[in-house]
Amino acid sequence: MTEVPETDPFYLHDTRVPRFIYGTAWKEQATSELTLKALNNGFTAIDTANQRKHYFEEGVGEALQNFYQTSGKTRDDLFLQTKFTYLEGQDNRLPYSPGAETKTQVEQSFLSSLEHLKTDYLDAYLLHGPSQIHGLSDRDFAVWEAMENFYRSGQVKLLGVSNVNHDQLEYLSHHAAIKPMLVQNRCFASTGWDATIRELCHRHNIHYQGFSLLTANSPLFEKPEFQAIMARTGLTGPQVIFQAALKMGMIVLTGTSDAQHMQQDLNCLQTPLTDDEVALIEQLMA
Repeated sequence: MTEVPETDPFYLHDTRVPRFIYGTAWKEQATSELTLKALNNGFTAIDTANQRKHYFEEGVGEALQNFYQTSGKTRDDLFLQTKFTYLEGQDNRLPYSPGAETKTQVEQSFLSSLEHLKTDYLDAYLLHGPSQIHGLSDRDFAVWEAMENFYRSGQVKLLGVSNVNHDQLEYLSHHAAIKPMLVQNRCFASTGWDATIRELCHRHNIHYQGFSLLTANSPLFEKPEFQAIMARTGLTGPQVIFQAALKMGMIVLTGTSDAQHMQQDLNCLQTPLTDDEVALIEQLMA
């Protein structure tokens, strides 16, 4: 178990990284409203993707413009993260030409994201997932090399990969000219909260972002040991999960649509869990 983190953001390659990120997947026409609600309730980091099938990146951009105008905040006050998604993960609303070579598709998607988000740089740019279940393909390295160019130009501050397995991450970390700095994975209690990937991230100084922390693990809430922790602390089930994730060293993604839950999530450290309680949650299986 890692040392207990502070609630304050940390710096990675001179980039300010908040420990909570608001996820905007599957929100469709409510994306703008909910993203603005998250920003107004204290979130300073937003995750999206240029994949209209599951995200509405333009809606995020609308929320950002509204937030800047009403809050007095600027682009530099926020952490913006989006992703390149392969053709296989898209529907017919593509952010690039389907017949273009891979490098060109990445460039077209990236420029489209900058336009959607009304920015000239991204704090983080992620490959949404490798092109195959096992190993990495030439396409994956072509995408990564295009992403590296954005990093070298200063248009991207941090590079990462999502939905990745242990062997793929190990291989990318050893063979890429610029190593991944972030990993974003669905996080299951049944796998020790992605323990092998998190250990690999620790060895390579990669920071781990966990998503589906609640939806993938809701059966935990019914376990007597978990309910005892809730009773002792007075925290909600999500607050216990999120605090444990933070203390395991994760960056937490949440996509709640409820303003009260947004505030509760960001205040999940108000009653500290003990090291033994965090260790117990890390071992509990959903």
